[in-house]
Amino acid sequence: MKTDSQSPQIIHDFLAYLYTVKGKSHGTAHEYYLDLRMFFRFIKQQRGLADDIPFDDIPISDVDIEFIRTITLSDAYAFLMYTAQDRLKHNNSDHSDIGLLSTSRARKVSALRSFFKYLTDKAHLLSNNPLQNLEYPSVRRALPKYLTVDESIALLESVDGPYKERDYCILMLFLNCGLRVSELCGLNVSDIKENQMRVLGKGNKERMLYLNEACVDAINAYLPHRIKPNENSDSVGALFVSQKKNRIRKTTVEHLVKKYITQAGLDASKFSAHKLRHTAATLMYKNGVDIRTLQDVLGHENVNTTMIYTHINDANMQDAANKNPLSSYKQTARSSEEDH
Repeated sequence: MKTDSQSPQIIHDFLAYLYTVKGKSHGTAHEYYLDLRMFFRFIKQQRGLADDIPFDDIPISDVDIEFIRTITLSDAYAFLMYTAQDRLKHNNSDHSDIGLLSTSRARKVSALRSFFKYLTDKAHLLSNNPLQNLEYPSVRRALPKYLTVDESIALLESVDGPYKERDYCILMLFLNCGLRVSELCGLNVSDIKENQMRVLGKGNKERMLYLNEACVDAINAYLPHRIKPNENSDSVGALFVSQKKNRIRKTTVEHLVKKYITQAGLDASKFSAHKLRHTAATLMYKNGVDIRTLQDVLGHENVNTTMIYTHINDANMQDAANKNPLSSYKQTARSSEEDH
């Protein structure tokens, strides 16, 4: 959990609670920290406590429980309005990014609600929670982009180079298991047991996935070519190893996926490593996997997150209707003579 050295102890304590008690990942805790830092900078600026100081330089080290007790629900809504206007300003008032904006605001609401709930119910530093009724913004979920079966095959067949066995295995696991990039990078050799794979997901939650024949073959073909990692605590035992003998990094994985997407003749601006996770989920759902099983495979905490894939068939049906050659036919006007 990375925080500024000038951050107040009260936030450090909250982040430690998130990580050790709630089981949140370092990444989630850090995102909450950034949201809280932005919130308190905004409050200090609004109250004239940071005149002539650039927003990103406003210190929050003096934020204590007495200051926090002055926060109201109106302050929180003003902050959310500020974040919305600031985002639209930086996007030149382009509303095409409104879905991402809503998602970002929803996370900020989650950070604020969690922080004040902790102060009220766990740390007992507040007698009343001023943000108890803070509502989440509605989030518009776009249909996930994914590769077709033919595009997925083209992607796999595009793999070449000195690390082709490793890269092919990475793509195969993405396309068959629906892994997150962080989950793939965190895999160890010891996580593979015959046709099963242990995956450490968000919040350090483990799940066991079954490996199909294609995945088992890809892993067995890769292991003899696996680079022996450096002898350090992070890389020892890593399944996927970089050229520098370290555990493969997310940026490396994302780069290699983009490279092979381009080599396969696909649009690298539309597809990414995360889109391969969508591809796996979509192909499984379209071929009969029920939504609860798909939830377990993907490691979604809430089935509502998985439900987005149920809309794919609706989109396909609409597309089929639009592709009918009569879809744009318009009746020609009949002449007055014919009318009589």
